[in-house]
Amino acid sequence: MVDPDTIVVVSGLPRSGTSMMMQMLEAGGMGVLTDGLRTADEDNLNGYFEFEKVKALKSDGSWLPEARGRAVKIISELLKYLPDTFEYRVIFVRRALEEVLASQDRMLVRRGVQPGGQAENTEIARVFRRHLQETEAWLSGRPGFRTLFAEHRHILADPAREAARVNAFLDHRLDETAMAASVDASLYRQRR
Repeated sequence: MVDPDTIVVVSGLPRSGTSMMMQMLEAGGMGVLTDGLRTADEDNLNGYFEFEKVKALKSDGSWLPEARGRAVKIISELLKYLPDTFEYRVIFVRRALEEVLASQDRMLVRRGVQPGGQAENTEIARVFRRHLQETEAWLSGRPGFRTLFAEHRHILADPAREAARVNAFLDHRLDETAMAASVDASLYRQRR
């Protein structure tokens, strides 16, 4: 059984499926640390599952004790600011970069912002690729961190199998059937 002081971190790039994973964990019976400030919209119909204080993690981690025994969403860029004073189980959601960028572009368009175009996306993809390599290497060498990589497309293709993988990683404490049932494949709108 996962120690009740362990913090379950759901991470990945923005638009990679971290909200979907948080939704799965909550459906399975895990407590999630959110504040409800960012509500559901056309880009995340089931909500964002964010906790605003996470954004200041670099300078203020005083809220981390609130996350013990629960799941909290932290984008991959902020993982390096997690202190070694806690044990972490990190569920890192990976998604094809073309899909991440297409999803980000679609979100920008909905907000009335013109995306940068192919040349900019090529550069962003290069930066993201390097960031992911560095983050995965960092995670593998950190004491107190255990990591499970979950592929966005696998979650959508076979939610029952992926729910079982996540549940095993969290020491079989969740309702896998409810986790799998919470996945709505119709929301997979940016396929590549």
